[in-house]
Amino acid sequence: MSTATELKGRVMIVDGMALLFRAFYATSYGGYIRKTRAGLPTNAVYGFLQYFFDAVSTFEPSHVVCCWDMGKGTFRSEKYEGYKSNRIDAPLELIPQFDLVKEVVAELGVPNIGLVGYEADDCIGTLASCYSGESEVYILTGDHDMLQLVNDSVKVVIMKKGRSNYKVYDPAELLEERGLTPAQVIDLKGFMGDTSDNYPGVKGIGEKTATKLLTEYGTVEGVIENLHLLPKGVRAKIEADLDMLHLSRELAEIRCDVPVVCALADCLWELQRDNAARKFNELEFGSLMHLIGGIAEERDDRGIVQIELGDLG
Repeated sequence: MSTATELKGRVMIVDGMALLFRAFYATSYGGYIRKTRAGLPTNAVYGFLQYFFDAVSTFEPSHVVCCWDMGKGTFRSEKYEGYKSNRIDAPLELIPQFDLVKEVVAELGVPNIGLVGYEADDCIGTLASCYSGESEVYILTGDHDMLQLVNDSVKVVIMKKGRSNYKVYDPAELLEERGLTPAQVIDLKGFMGDTSDNYPGVKGIGEKTATKLLTEYGTVEGVIENLHLLPKGVRAKIEADLDMLHLSRELAEIRCDVPVVCALADCLWELQRDNAARKFNELEFGSLMHLIGGIAEERDDRGIVQIELGDLG
């Protein structure tokens, strides 16, 4: 493949944690946890693979890479002690599947990327920034915080309830649906905070007020410069929580400059069928064999992989 051809490809960056957690809860809500005969829980990995191959079939990437969190401690928890401190521990049946899913992803031929001290989001943001000058980028996630990363060559694919149910965001779609630019997604979180990540923003200001402020004044700085024009109650709330406003915005911003490296050539999507089949057999995933056996790959004249996949069921 020539460099000129490769630049026209489509990179799918997978938010591995989002897929794995979604798969775990989607397959365990009834109380049944899929396990191997030896007792190893595999339900989350099983569901992850279904989501993964459905997305590959839907978006037909030429390149695929998967990003992961590498533990709780990050630069954000150093900035703010309460960051994500409200998170409950992962279910016991999920814990062994964190390493297992990375093994399976590697056997498919997909690079696993993660960096201690940073979140998967930061690895995704950095890789998206690196690839977007050369290639079309699709970020597969369930996390709306990722919407701050969209631009003319980066789309964010939000997984919605059920398989094969996606919402694809580019800047125009983000503006139409939410009335925001990508940069304003960060400022929005500065004002309203994030209950799931446990940082407060400005107490008493929710999404509706924050969106109205940003629509009128553009940025956090624009709002602060015009505090004297705001209703007394809103102004008092912002003045009381000015430091937390700035800190919350810092916590919300996805870093796009972390020291992770994965060359485009290293994430070329070429399914390693034999390795994958061995791993599927080991994990007793016989019912998923059609995902790797029923794929017909061919490259079109632009070098982009065309994939045909049977019904995932």
